[in-house]
Amino acid sequence: MRTTFIAKTAEIERKWYVVDATDKTLGRLASEVASVLRGKKKPIYTPFLDTGDFVIVINADKVKFTGKKLDQKLYRKHSDYVGGFKETTLRAMMEKKPEEVFKLAVKGMLPKNALGRKMFKKLHVYAGAEHNHQAQQPEVLEFNF
Repeated sequence: MRTTFIAKTAEIERKWYVVDATDKTLGRLASEVASVLRGKKKPIYTPFLDTGDFVIVINADKVKFTGKKLDQKLYRKHSDYVGGFKETTLRAMMEKKPEEVFKLAVKGMLPKNALGRKMFKKLHVYAGAEHNHQAQQPEVLEFNF
């Protein structure tokens, strides 16, 4: 006799949400968005299935940071070639690609497997206030922190 509820993929209903990142702290907002992408707030949450919703984040360039992160936080990458190591400060990333900063923050909070990559595809981040997902009729999602 099985008493644990397990969601079936046909039963999962996905909604679209819009989140305004203006004057929100990056880490706190990213953790809430990751939770929505995973579907952890839903009663049908199943750890090994993608039960989450789609999230559109607007005004990613207006997110705020605490402390001295703008100058001290570094983003590192390597091209796998000799001498291919590059590092960039948060301030430089925010000037060039503010969407990428938010995406990297959320990606680090999702599972590191095929399921996490599937969840990450449901995140859409825009630097400005405009997005091209009006046809999905997204609902506004507010976080209290």
